[in-house]
Amino acid sequence: MKKITYSLLLIAFSGVLFFACSEDFLNAPPQGSLDEGTLGNQQGVEAALISAYSMLDGWNDDWGTFNPPWGGAGSNWIWGSVPSDEAYKGSEPGDQLEVQLIELFQWAPGNNYLNVKFQALYEGIARSNATIKLMKKTENITEQERIEAEARFLRAHFHFDGWKLWKNIPYYTEADEDFRKPNSEDIIPRIEEDFQFAINNLPVTQVAVGRATKGAAQAYLGKVFLYNGEYAKAKEQFDAVVSSGKYALLPCYHDVFTQEMENGSEMIFSIQASVNDGTTEGQNGNFADRLNFPNGGGTFSCCGFHQPSQNLVNSHKVDAGGLPMPETYNDLDATAADVMDPRVDWTVGRDGVPFLTYGTHGPEWIRARAWAGPYSAKKFIHDPGENAASSWSNQQLSTINIPIIRYADVLLMLAECEVELGNLERARELVNMIRQRAAGCAQGPDGTADDNIKDPGITYAKYDVGTYNSAWTNQTAAREAVRFERKLELALEGHRFFDLRRWGIAKDYINNEYLAVEKTKRTYLEDSGGFEDRHWLYPLPTVQIQLSKVDGVPQLKQNPGY
Repeated sequence: MKKITYSLLLIAFSGVLFFACSEDFLNAPPQGSLDEGTLGNQQGVEAALISAYSMLDGWNDDWGTFNPPWGGAGSNWIWGSVPSDEAYKGSEPGDQLEVQLIELFQWAPGNNYLNVKFQALYEGIARSNATIKLMKKTENITEQERIEAEARFLRAHFHFDGWKLWKNIPYYTEADEDFRKPNSEDIIPRIEEDFQFAINNLPVTQVAVGRATKGAAQAYLGKVFLYNGEYAKAKEQFDAVVSSGKYALLPCYHDVFTQEMENGSEMIFSIQASVNDGTTEGQNGNFADRLNFPNGGGTFSCCGFHQPSQNLVNSHKVDAGGLPMPETYNDLDATAADVMDPRVDWTVGRDGVPFLTYGTHGPEWIRARAWAGPYSAKKFIHDPGENAASSWSNQQLSTINIPIIRYADVLLMLAECEVELGNLERARELVNMIRQRAAGCAQGPDGTADDNIKDPGITYAKYDVGTYNSAWTNQTAAREAVRFERKLELALEGHRFFDLRRWGIAKDYINNEYLAVEKTKRTYLEDSGGFEDRHWLYPLPTVQIQLSKVDGVPQLKQNPGY
């Protein structure tokens, strides 16, 4: 399968990085960068655009700025997964303490991981704007509308990702020259405008794999509308994606997370990854996610972060009809005797179960089992032989693309809209599509896909997936079913915490249902103060507030409670 090899090209931006120690950076071009004279041609503009794409993973090979890079990861494993009910920080006590503090809701503006994320997003924004600015200054550029549409799509993505964390952030376009803007503007209309421009000017199909398309822009605009509770507008965009005929669920759930099928019919837009592509240390191999591999098992030597929670594993238990049990799933911890949704063993490494084709998962796979639990993250682990040739933990660099939006996500967001608009039967149909696909395969004894989920040869687990066969007539129950299906289908993909917050249930659910139970299993969670009102938003990094000063007055205002 063809990959995009992202060029880590440095462009002569005008004050685009928010990490300098003084205001001089606003006017001084970065050292060793290429100037507009060199890039002022078709090839240079296209290279600038690729450079913007390269920031989707949150890493630009700059240890001096993005150090350590983990907080900038485009997967949002730290911000969207660890503080939710689906994952622990993992590893061992004190390792990457900044992540542990996020999990414990001990959030502080001085946490460097927040600053790394802020820098990564605004570097992506800067590169997107630089592409547009360069293109407009350069003569004889073909496909200008397409190039600008891709750049504006990326600009909107990076801003929206920041909006999900902080909400109150400034929006920058190619016309801005002073990069110390206040964060008092509602930036959602700007994001919507950029995605609409992308819809109007992007092709349905791109020649190069991984590029933004019209369908990706429609899906993303729908997501923006959904996050703002504009269900009818969101439904219109999602319906357009579905009716386009360009996308379809892959036959097996695991297909999405394989090198062979990752750019198949289900992938709408993703972080493209590659290894052994000419980079020196596998920089394109999901570098900022490299901590999230098992810490043992005879193959992996690091690092054991992002460990699935007991709550997530328990969520996969099913009743006699193969349906989820949202009210009782967490009463008792899952055992080998429980019948489970087969997605559990494509997502989670469990003892006694094949870990893909690496062998059987066991206690030796866990770095600090008594502290962080018995489970390993599994969804984005590459197959043997697909790792990078690099000097440091080469098994921790992966070819597997990380979805930003995939078709199953769109179907579930559409189902959510249908519930809120009162179209319960359409929502049931959409959820059943997801569940029917989930029933299409399980992990077989050799670690590969088995299309018979009740195969007698599968002795290490019992699987079943049923569909909702009775009409949905209760909106509250339908809403709960859709939300629970998102938890199962999109586990460990960086969505969960943002979902809980936008649904308005994060505080009550995390404190009274998740932490109240999980503290009895992971004793370090007793140090958590739980979700407080301030946790509806992350704190803006202190250093960025300081850098925003004009005549000694910060232009960025800190979020409430920090």
